[in-house]
Amino acid sequence: MGKDKLRKFAEVATFENVVELEAGKEYKGKWASAFFKNQKPLILELACGKGEYTVNLAKFFPDKNFLGIDCKGNRIWRGAKTALEENISNVGFLRIQIESILEYFEKGEVAEIWITFPDPQPQDSREKKRLTFPAFLDRYKQLLVPGGIMHLKTDNDGFYNYTMEQIALQNLPIIKHTDDLYQSSLLDDVLSIKTFYEKKYLAQDKNINYVEWKFDH
Repeated sequence: MGKDKLRKFAEVATFENVVELEAGKEYKGKWASAFFKNQKPLILELACGKGEYTVNLAKFFPDKNFLGIDCKGNRIWRGAKTALEENISNVGFLRIQIESILEYFEKGEVAEIWITFPDPQPQDSREKKRLTFPAFLDRYKQLLVPGGIMHLKTDNDGFYNYTMEQIALQNLPIIKHTDDLYQSSLLDDVLSIKTFYEKKYLAQDKNINYVEWKFDH
């Protein structure tokens, strides 16, 4: 591991807006009251990477709490540091494996979930790793409040089509969707937030897919 990664891992462990691994379990069922010190709705960004979406959503919606989740501390470092530097109090980060997410949140504790540009895991042998694989969708359904909202942005057409198939198989209500966000009428300030990877994809003239759906409990 390079010196810069080691430095970021060490520094992120000192950030007051970052919770790592087992320490996150103590907040289960009380992220709003114990971590954010309020009663605002909780929104998650899964596989948040550098945390650009998490931080910018928090700026747009000061009446909500935002928690970015990723397993890489050196990635989380960037978003967490920005939030601290800009004194954004309604944003935090949790470093865990998403597979274990039910150990960190109570049923119905989450209002919305964003998934922005995750690894599409295109190989058939890695289908179970896709963040919209049925086992993951089942976890999200448990975490979300009744009628809780899901969002997905991805440049990968195969992953988008796979997700649309899973949504259809479970008869989940789609609120809005497009296979070319930047040429659609859906584009607004929130959907215009760009991650590090999204900027790269747009520079390559790739289309961006987006779908918003919900779970009927």
